[in-house]
Order: sequence, then structure tokens, then C-alpha cells
Amino acid sequence: MIVPINMRLRPVLALALICTAASLSASDHPLPTAKDASTYPAFDAHTDEQVVIAAEPYDTKEKQSIFRIDYTKNGFMPVWIVVTNNSDRPISLRDARIDLISAADDKIPAAEPEDVERRMTHVSNTGKKIPMPAPLPPMGGKPKTPDAKIEQDFSQFEYAAIAVEPHTTHGGFLFYDVQGLGNTPLRGALLELRTVRNADGKELRYFDIPFDKYLTAQTK
Repeated sequence: MIVPINMRLRPVLALALICTAASLSASDHPLPTAKDASTYPAFDAHTDEQVVIAAEPYDTKEKQSIFRIDYTKNGFMPVWIVVTNNSDRPISLRDARIDLISAADDKIPAAEPEDVERRMTHVSNTGKKIPMPAPLPPMGGKPKTPDAKIEQDFSQFEYAAIAVEPHTTHGGFLFYDVQGLGNTPLRGALLELRTVRNADGKELRYFDIPFDKYLTAQTK
């Protein structure tokens, strides 16, 4: 079901690209409109290759209101990724690796729905088991899995544009596990994109997008 690359693009989403009528009806909030990547605070522009990629963290409750789940509360950071291809030929992200690199140089790949569900799974009765007469097993302590909201969010919002056609812009979200990175997980961190290819299969230079650019813009 999952494409075995760090970016974790799903085949069903790839066929639909970013947005379909079904996904629009799945939530009260549609996918945000992707603007030219160079208009966002944090971006990396390759002038010679005519490709710009931006990263916009959704790190506030107001921004995250488009989702069905509070991801930051559960240690995950949604990142709005925008790819603008200003060249005359398509580019491919089929083999792309899109990782969050922490200030401590930890490489964090994009999460899958199962990663979020695992984090949000909790033990009922606060883990306390109630003894039962033999041979019955103790009651309680059974994990409770969240409903389909996580899968719906990933299906509707996850980045899915494997190909970016000439003079077009595509956007979508990837979700990163930032639990354990402190109160300011984006400080000193960056988004790293590798193995983006042009129409000839040649790999573009890697993209580094420092989140400090985004944080600085928020203080102005």
C-alpha cells in the first residue's frame, strides 16, 4: 500500500494528485491553495534549475483547525510543502526523500498514519487490570485505537504530486514526529529534500529549507 520511499507517497493519492472532488467533500476544510513557493518565508530556490520548494509548518491551533486531529498535541508537526516548477520540463519526486533534520542533526522521515495511531493509542482504565476468577484473563488494559480521522486526514491532505509539470505549483502536507525535540523543535531544524529529478532523470541539487526563516518571519 505504501510506496517504499522516505516521502511515503501513496499510489492512490498519486493518481489523484493533490485534490479530487472526493477529498474536497471529505472535510469542511479543503486543501489550502498552493501559492508560488518563493512567496513563503522559508524556501530554497535553485535559479539555474528553475525550481523552488517551500516549507510552512502548521504549528498553531488556528492553522491546524483544518485537520480532524490535533497533531502537535500528540507530538507531530504538519508541514505544508510547496513545489514550484518554473522550468519548461516536468520534474519528478517519485524517488524523493523529504526528511526533517533536527538541530541535533537527527534525520526524521515523514510519518505514516500508523505512526500517529500508535502514538495516540492509549490503554483504557489507565492501564490498570481488574483480576478475574481463573481461568478468565484480567479485564482492562486493552489498547484503544483512534477512529478513521487520521487516515482521512492523510488521504485528503498528504503531499501526492509525484510529477510537477512545467510552470505549475503543487502543495501538500507531510507529518513529522517531533516528540522529544523540546519546546521549540523547529529552532535550528531544516527540511531536506533529495533525489528530485528532471525529465532526463538527472538528480537536482538537494534542497535545504531552514525553519529559522519561518520562525523569524513570525516575530516581525
